[in-house]
Amino acid sequence: MHPRSPKWVAGKTPDPWPTGRKKRAQGVLEFVLDRGEVHPREVNSHFAHGTVTNYWGGLSNATTHLMDAMHYRGLLRVARREKGIRIYAARRIHAPAADAKERDIRLDALVDAAIQIYAPLPAACLTYLVRRLRYAAPQWTGELKKALQRAKHRLAHASVDGIDWYWPPAENPKSFEAPEDVRLLAPFDPVVWDRDRLELLWNWVYRLEAYTPALKRKLGYYALPMLWRDRLIGWANLSVDDGQLRSELGYIEGRAPGDRSFRRELEAELDRMRTFLTL
Repeated sequence: MHPRSPKWVAGKTPDPWPTGRKKRAQGVLEFVLDRGEVHPREVNSHFAHGTVTNYWGGLSNATTHLMDAMHYRGLLRVARREKGIRIYAARRIHAPAADAKERDIRLDALVDAAIQIYAPLPAACLTYLVRRLRYAAPQWTGELKKALQRAKHRLAHASVDGIDWYWPPAENPKSFEAPEDVRLLAPFDPVVWDRDRLELLWNWVYRLEAYTPALKRKLGYYALPMLWRDRLIGWANLSVDDGQLRSELGYIEGRAPGDRSFRRELEAELDRMRTFLTL
């Protein structure tokens, strides 16, 4: 074993792999450590792991698939990219928490970072979010229940229509002023991510319909929710035709807001999209 490789790869892992896959991962890790940075092509040429069935039922390069899983588990990091291809290096190994108190401090900081992105959160969504951190830090899976309870004591809190909501204590919702902006949100934007919360806030059901048969779609293949000030008012389906951005807009109330500022800000958002797409 390479002297700098994490011991838990060859031993017990918080997310255990079959022995054969663990052995292949150990070999790949030592190969990466010896070379510093590697292109997946180099690793595949050296090991020739063959192909595996991917999540969509097709075939993927087994080495690339393994390195992606190693990156997800924190064994590898993406050092840079070459023409969009990940160039991998071994992750920097940090010392584990010395005691339970230090572990809790680190875990609470991780919980707070997630809450800062997604708040305000109804209680059910907060629970779901914290539980999902087991994928980010599987070594702390057993501690997440206690971390959730600590978070509930730490966060600002209010009950609205019988539902408990939580947000960072430094934030003051009463002082918030919605910007005069139109924003077209990605389907997994923090505002849109939790569909139940979205429905609670705006009484509107949004679903990503990219995998829905065309005849059954209500919003469109890749509908982007439209945020105007602090209200979700509709959605947009965008496409590019002959170098021009095309937009098909729909509105929850059946029509667009009538004020000029909305039309101005909508065009500004479409201009931002044209810039992003280099049109």
